[in-house]
Amino acid sequence: MDYNEVLSSLCALPGPSGFEGPVVQRAAEYMKQVLPEVSIDSMGNLLGVLRCGKKGAKKLLLDAHLDEIGFIVTGHEEGFLRFAPLGGVDPRMLPDREVTILTQPPMLGVVACLPPHIQTREDMNRSQPIRELYIDVGLSQEDAERRIPIGTPAVYRTGCVPMGDELLCGKALDDRACFAVLLDALERLDREQLDVDLYVLGSTQEETHSTGAITAAYGIVPDLCVAVDVTHGDSPDASKEKTFPLGEGPVIGVGPNCTAWMAERIKRLAKELDVSYQMEVMSGSSGTNGWPLQVSREGVATAVLSLPLRYMHTPVETVSKEDLTHTAQLLAAFLQGVGGEVPSYA
Repeated sequence: MDYNEVLSSLCALPGPSGFEGPVVQRAAEYMKQVLPEVSIDSMGNLLGVLRCGKKGAKKLLLDAHLDEIGFIVTGHEEGFLRFAPLGGVDPRMLPDREVTILTQPPMLGVVACLPPHIQTREDMNRSQPIRELYIDVGLSQEDAERRIPIGTPAVYRTGCVPMGDELLCGKALDDRACFAVLLDALERLDREQLDVDLYVLGSTQEETHSTGAITAAYGIVPDLCVAVDVTHGDSPDASKEKTFPLGEGPVIGVGPNCTAWMAERIKRLAKELDVSYQMEVMSGSSGTNGWPLQVSREGVATAVLSLPLRYMHTPVETVSKEDLTHTAQLLAAFLQGVGGEVPSYA
């Protein structure tokens, strides 16, 4: 897997929650290279299927979401745009930030900001709420209303590039980095015979309400699922208790959202493969699609496998290529023979 190429391609495309079409189409092109059945459902979810051919085989669902945080235009004021967040946007990230307005063709916008020379001390020491911010698109009121209707989405104007020798940095690595991990795991399974029917989901709208995963799971009715998402990576100013070092391996979730035998199997395989791993205690919701997947219909045995990522929900999210590779290696190993280890109650 060439993570540089795949993530540069995926992250360059816009896909805020509810408007994932362009990135889903590109992701489908990659998925068709590794899976025989690929489709897009009415929610915009990308779904690939690999059937094992065994009668009564369990269904195992892998999920990584394709949407990203973004913005939606709510009004116009003197040619500037009012906007609201799509997902968990940190308002501290916004002043003077370039954004892409998803018109046809897309347009450049800049979140307006006051230069320091004319700010008061109070202004300089506070974060402006989004309701006080505007996007400057260089248009008159009449042109802005005509060319950028209310309801037009927008995203950060950036992509994904290498940083140093081992890291990748950019927008939407939450969670397209993990979708690339799913592709890598599937490549590693080439010609391997599985004992489960494998469903691979590039889900939509995770950042707003996990709607894509909820509806897809209802239709698939899986017996098992693995939610593959990011977790908080380390940085000098971050709590060591709440973050995980980059380059030290995937993070295995444990807690009520994580079925114990699945977490233990992943941990055992990591040791057998000599793959470094980390453990994350999730005392309640995992904050991933694993939470709604677990309670779909009568309930689904669920694992949460995470990738450490710095600067979550910013345009400079950062991951380790070594962690990407090791997560894919571990996930591929987990899929082999898992049907034979499912307890009778799962």
